[in-house]
Amino acid sequence: QVQLVESGGALVQAGDSLRLSCAASGDTDCISAMGWYRQTPGKERDLVASIRSAGSTYYGDFVSGRFTNSRDNAKNTLDLEMNNLKPEDTAVYYCQATTGLCISGTTDDNIYWGKGTLVIVSP
Repeated sequence: QVQLVESGGALVQAGDSLRLSCAASGDTDCISAMGWYRQTPGKERDLVASIRSAGSTYYGDFVSGRFTNSRDNAKNTLDLEMNNLKPEDTAVYYCQATTGLCISGTTDDNIYWGKGTLVIVSP
């Protein structure tokens, strides 16, 4: 299993920057991709950014070049640098890990989630 712990959520003003971090532990050798999702009350969880072990990245359309997702495979961390934040970026941000074939040779086909970190952007 994989455990994910997010940190960095805060109350900021529009136009500010914020860095979220996710620390992965457990069977991290099984992780094939990691990403950030966000959710507001009454709405579905939306993909913000994802990155595969090989390095390929994907961003949601609403990011518009404002966010940068980076992964340190050696430290098992995932960071999301968010710039020019807008009030509509207010949400709980969740870290996600997708697992599959492990380096050890075993398989763990799962999706793991952290508990989330709250970002509030005031006008």
